[in-house]
Formats: sequence, C-alpha cells, structure tokens
Amino acid sequence: MATTDEPRWLNPAEKEAWTGLVSLVLLLPGRLEAPLQQEAGLTLFEYLALSHVSEAPERRLRMSELAYLANGSLSRLSNVVKRFEQRGWVVRSPDPDDGRYTLVALTDAGFAVVEAAAPVHLRAVRQALDPLTAADQQALARIAAKLRVRPADLA
Repeated sequence: MATTDEPRWLNPAEKEAWTGLVSLVLLLPGRLEAPLQQEAGLTLFEYLALSHVSEAPERRLRMSELAYLANGSLSRLSNVVKRFEQRGWVVRSPDPDDGRYTLVALTDAGFAVVEAAAPVHLRAVRQALDPLTAADQQALARIAAKLRVRPADLA
C-alpha cells in the first residue's frame, strides 16, 4: 500500500534528462578548467569573473551581479577579488549610485590577463560545443535559460 510520503520515481525520459544534466554540471567544468589552469594559471571561476568584468561597460560591475554571472556566492567572489586586488588586476569601490553596493573594476593589468587566457578558454569551449549542430546549440541555450535562476535582487 503506497503512502503519500513515498517518492515518485523518475520515469525513463526524466531519468535520461536528469542524467544528462548532471553529467554536464559535473563533468564540463573540469574540461573547461583544466586548460585554463595549465596554460593561464586560472580557475574557471577566476576566468569567468575577470571575463565578465572585462565585458561590462567601463569594465565595472557590482559584486552581486558578478557573483551571479560567474555562478558563485558573494563570499567566494570576495575572496577571489581580494586576491585579484593584491595582484593589481582589479580595484573595488563603493557604488556611487547606491553605497550599499560594491563595484569591481578591471585594471589594464587585469584586462591583459583576460586577453592572454581567452584563447585557451575559447579553444576548450569550442571543443566542448563541436559535436553540437547549430540547432543543438540553440536548444541548449534555450534550456539553460529556462533552468537558470536569477536572484530576486538582480531581477
């Protein structure tokens, strides 16, 4: 006799989708990070943080927005940004529009790091995407957009 507390197991289609998603989430970051570590001395998170700031207007972003874009917590980002500051790659300052927020700005030295690491990252990304057709890539982007959760304070 089934109770309402029993789990409703995944059907075969759900299980296949879930297994595929988990493999992407767990395996793909390592494939993207290994070349960055070997050739540029950066973790994937560090590269994403620097890269997103480099693409922002005036090469400046709020820390909270950067944490979202780089897929990390504010505390993790704060530790990374502190190391970047010590290396002269970024500068932090209060947001002049709202002092409750902190801005991170990329220095010329930080931009040079991004420029040197970008080809390494792009090769790894293209290698990961190579088996996909254009339609597959569009479907993946559409699915990722549906599954991505944007924090309420950034909406």
